[in-house]
Amino acid sequence: MLNEEIKKSDFYFDLPEDRIAKYPLKNRSESKLLVYRDGNLSTSQFKFLPQYLEKDDVLIFNNARVIPARLYFKRSTGAMIEVLLLEPVSPASYEEMFRSSGPVEWEAMIGNLRKWKEGEDLVFHDETIKLTATLVSKEEKRVRLSWESKEEFIMLLESLGELPLPPYMNRTAETEDYESYQTVYAKINGSVAAPTAGLHFEAGVMRDLQDKGVGTAELTLHVGAGTFLPVKEENVTKHPMHREHFELTMHSLDSLIHRRSRIAVGTTSLRVLESLYWMGNDIDHYASGNPLPKLKPYEQEGTWTFDESLMKIREYMEKHDLETLYASTEIMILPQYKIRSVKALITNFHLPESTLLLLVSAVTKNNWREIYNYALKEDYRFLSYGDSSLLFVE
Repeated sequence: MLNEEIKKSDFYFDLPEDRIAKYPLKNRSESKLLVYRDGNLSTSQFKFLPQYLEKDDVLIFNNARVIPARLYFKRSTGAMIEVLLLEPVSPASYEEMFRSSGPVEWEAMIGNLRKWKEGEDLVFHDETIKLTATLVSKEEKRVRLSWESKEEFIMLLESLGELPLPPYMNRTAETEDYESYQTVYAKINGSVAAPTAGLHFEAGVMRDLQDKGVGTAELTLHVGAGTFLPVKEENVTKHPMHREHFELTMHSLDSLIHRRSRIAVGTTSLRVLESLYWMGNDIDHYASGNPLPKLKPYEQEGTWTFDESLMKIREYMEKHDLETLYASTEIMILPQYKIRSVKALITNFHLPESTLLLLVSAVTKNNWREIYNYALKEDYRFLSYGDSSLLFVE
């Protein structure tokens, strides 16, 4: 239950511009690693991560792949219209969307929207492909894309789209970003932002983890642009939490059940895992397309175990002969939230007054400020291309 107002201003800290990493290190795994356990802080390098883990620990990765989701169109007046694709509308399935040969509809973030009329066609002329964008609904920010070739939509995007780097980098994507802004295990197309905690994993680290007997499991959460939305309300519970779609295979589910030492790689993985906990007791409702509401965890006592929730999800998937569960979540993880799914979180350093910082506060039982003061003092690099942390749940 939420017994008191949670103030945005309580999660402010001064982040100097020069502490924001605009580019990654040449070797990802040489990033700093802050380790927080039992109230103690220390500094290492990410390549030594396996030394802090135990045999039979399981790392849960988000295998989402960032798509070049930013497209630019020009009106006959010369006005530039920027379309950032956020969520598929028709086809609604990510898999069907990317295989489609058109037309397709997306919910989008649109720059210069006021200058684009409903029903107006804008054309992107490429040497080989003519792509037309039509504004279907200004209110819903829905865009229809059509093209004359038989090319699948994902191939068209790869040819014409631009990788959407986070706004705080204040730059457009460069050639190197198309590799460095993807995890080495990225597989499933659909994200407009990288699950950045995974950017530090290189082949050598993965080998060392395997040699130590650390297991892995994968899930998919399509990271939306909402993850960058600033919290504008002083009472953070009034912030309109973004919805994100996720997928979980039966194989990954079996890798998670009855494993006591689970570690989430990234806030996106943790968001899915904690959502699964609350969905398990009413899986018929959530598997039919209803997102987990942002404040659902604060409306009832969660007296069951994480494994019990996973088993109910497994029973549902078996009953309906499902190999993959598709669902969505709007969960908001606040400082008083009790983490149930993992013993630790691997994550980068986040923006002041952000929902991600609220999540870190929940993991560390509100000791985030001590951790972030330490990181600032020790010259850690912040945000997507910055350094990493291994935070054990308090």
